[in-house]
Amino acid sequence: MPIATVNPANGETLRTYQALGEEEIERRLRLAEATFRTYRTTSFDERARLMRRAADLLQEDQREIGRVITTEMGKPVAQARAEAAKCAKAMRWYADHAAELLADEEPDPADVKDSGASRALVRYRPLGPVLAVMPWNFPLWQVIRFAAPALMAGNVGLLKHASNVPQTALYLEDLFHRAGFPEGCFQTLLVGSAAIDDILRDERVRAATLTGSEPAGRAVASTAGEMIKKTVLELGGSDPFVVMPSADLDRAAEVAVNARVQNTGQSCIAAKRFIVHADVYDAFAERFTARMRALKVGDPMEEDTEVGPLSSERGRDDLVELVDDAVRGGATVLCGGERPDGPGFYYPPTVLAGITREMRIHREEAFGPVATLYRAADLDEAVLIANDTDFGLSSNVWTRDEAEVDRFVRDLEAGSVYINGMTASHPAFPFGGVKRSGYGRELSGHGIREFCNITTVWHGA
Repeated sequence: MPIATVNPANGETLRTYQALGEEEIERRLRLAEATFRTYRTTSFDERARLMRRAADLLQEDQREIGRVITTEMGKPVAQARAEAAKCAKAMRWYADHAAELLADEEPDPADVKDSGASRALVRYRPLGPVLAVMPWNFPLWQVIRFAAPALMAGNVGLLKHASNVPQTALYLEDLFHRAGFPEGCFQTLLVGSAAIDDILRDERVRAATLTGSEPAGRAVASTAGEMIKKTVLELGGSDPFVVMPSADLDRAAEVAVNARVQNTGQSCIAAKRFIVHADVYDAFAERFTARMRALKVGDPMEEDTEVGPLSSERGRDDLVELVDDAVRGGATVLCGGERPDGPGFYYPPTVLAGITREMRIHREEAFGPVATLYRAADLDEAVLIANDTDFGLSSNVWTRDEAEVDRFVRDLEAGSVYINGMTASHPAFPFGGVKRSGYGRELSGHGIREFCNITTVWHGA
């Protein structure tokens, strides 16, 4: 895949970039290692000062970088600006909290005495250069939620971004440079996917994090395992959105639409499978389908556009294949379902009912504005359908029954359970999944500690 900006709204190639050669990659790896030796000794106050400056610059650049994101991967421009604002918020959160999250921990005095020590503590120390392999769908947020905690912990970052967002990738390197971070603290590597393996095998790279597809995650995890390097993986999702009889159906249907079509449906944590109790299935389906049908699809540069183009022609083709397979298998199209004519990689908001286990869309992640409806006879069947997936990133449950809440929280196989609300990532809460959605956690204290050397310090009597 070429490293290039291709406008998804019209298919026009705007800019292309030459991949870095071996000599330049080597220079950047040397720089990362040398920078880490000194940056790791900086104080939390100094790191926080730099991070807050980067957040301020990002806030100032919000409109400009928002348009770049929209041009590169098609996100509606209002959502692109909101993504930039969210990143600035997370950067400030880590600037404010990193010192306390990584403060030395004092074990129980009785345990210290029992160990024969006069004093003992646990200290969090940075690991070194961390390789981040990041996707295009949230081209700022996916990077910042790695970079902010990693840099605040004293690590340095090497970014291999998706090849269709090179301008955003270069902007991020420039952002940290303008903020005053030492040269080499955060570097963008404009390379193709084939270069990742060699970079990860390099002894100077101490760990890796990847957000992306399941095959990409397997490849990185395999190499990292062979090299005995720490990894965090955030892969696909096919999140359930369960609606029970006690739910506020109007509110549930309204949020369900946003949960499905955020970022034109190209989100790992977008709700994709809508599992509705039989008692309220028809009423919810009517409300949900009407709202999906009413969404404005159009030019992502227009402020009131709600659904833009998919990021690539290949992405749209994959979605078309999933829908066509479901229809051939007997699924009912309640709205949408037809590939539009004209320029750009557009696909209409679509609702499918009558899904069976034999259909690909039941097993595979639909990365676009396509929702599947399931009818559940009772709570037990709702849980079974929700868990009938290889993924386990997040989940959404709508009920006012506390006993049902307890059951779903206990039994849903997912990294998060959102009750009467839409899944969203926030710097204060850990984010990640189970099963084939990956392992490890981003954000919160759990996320910043993922790339730390958790060190026991023991003092003899």
